[in-house]
Amino acid sequence: METLSPDMESASNTPVVDFEKVEEFAGRVLSDLAAAGAHALVYVGDQLGLFKALAKGPATAERLAQRCNLDARYVREWASGLAAIGYFDYEPAGGTFILPPERVAVLADENSPAFMAAAASVVRTMYHSADEIANVFKTGAGFGWHQHHQCLFHGIERFFRPGYDTFLVEDWLKQLPGITEKLNAGGSVLDVGCGHGASTIIMAKAFPESRFIGIDYHQESINAAVQAAADAGVSDRVEFLVAKAQSLPQGPFDLVCYFDCLHDMGDPVGAAQAARDVIKPDGSVLLVEPLAEDQLEKNLNPLSALFYAGSTFLCTPCSKSQKVGLALGAQAGPGRLTGVLESAGFSQARVATRSMANLIIEAKP
Repeated sequence: METLSPDMESASNTPVVDFEKVEEFAGRVLSDLAAAGAHALVYVGDQLGLFKALAKGPATAERLAQRCNLDARYVREWASGLAAIGYFDYEPAGGTFILPPERVAVLADENSPAFMAAAASVVRTMYHSADEIANVFKTGAGFGWHQHHQCLFHGIERFFRPGYDTFLVEDWLKQLPGITEKLNAGGSVLDVGCGHGASTIIMAKAFPESRFIGIDYHQESINAAVQAAADAGVSDRVEFLVAKAQSLPQGPFDLVCYFDCLHDMGDPVGAAQAARDVIKPDGSVLLVEPLAEDQLEKNLNPLSALFYAGSTFLCTPCSKSQKVGLALGAQAGPGRLTGVLESAGFSQARVATRSMANLIIEAKP
């Protein structure tokens, strides 16, 4: 039998490259690069109010610039880029850019559950912190939520709030038997990791007989939440405090909530144990987490891709910056999440419902 020389054997093991597939994948990466560039344009347009201005009606670059008191040459380049990727329609005869109503819901209407322009602020944060995150890959250290660029905090609040507005009161809370009735009658609610207080304020407006406390370890976010509560006219029944998830205000509470934050905590089991200590015997924990399945192969989709990116830059480093550093990640899935609650001593933990982007889990003492 012929024996292959080392050089021949190496050559025989070299994979054959299908150049049509190379070209196809290069086109895919080019499209992704174009989308990445487009979302830099989305960030600028969101900050300057350009989407809301174009939502008022078709406009030339010059007319759109006038609506926002901006330089027309910059606006033309910006709008052309978004037309090139298909976010805007363009009418050559009049030189006008058009934002159809379906895209207004995504880019300009902050009350729409489909509003996504604020996500550009979150993506900007990822790029801003990219060098620091690359370094913690080498060291295994963490990077705290508070260490990121300030655009993260307002961006997260604006990104999640439309979903909370749409689903929290009218769907999620109704999946927890007896809770809506308790809050209508006058209950007590603790919102852990409340950030800018959007979820707390939504509940306070819906249940004027109940009392609410929101806590977060980030002082600047609590300051923003206090102002938001005053602006919403609910300061008489809402209190915001700087506190950690393991050091909760004295209860007892009818409802303890975690909105898209438990996976960010270094010790989520300890945090859930603290919640169990302050909840009423017939109370509930409401855990809202990013939508995910338990197996990676079931999370190979655009929504999970976005969540995995956020988890890499934001959630996992945040958890690893704290004691224990369990690092659940933003795609933990229902099995791990209910397991955390059961490990904390809750007798029942179940997926109550799902929304377009969230798992909604209830735990009972």
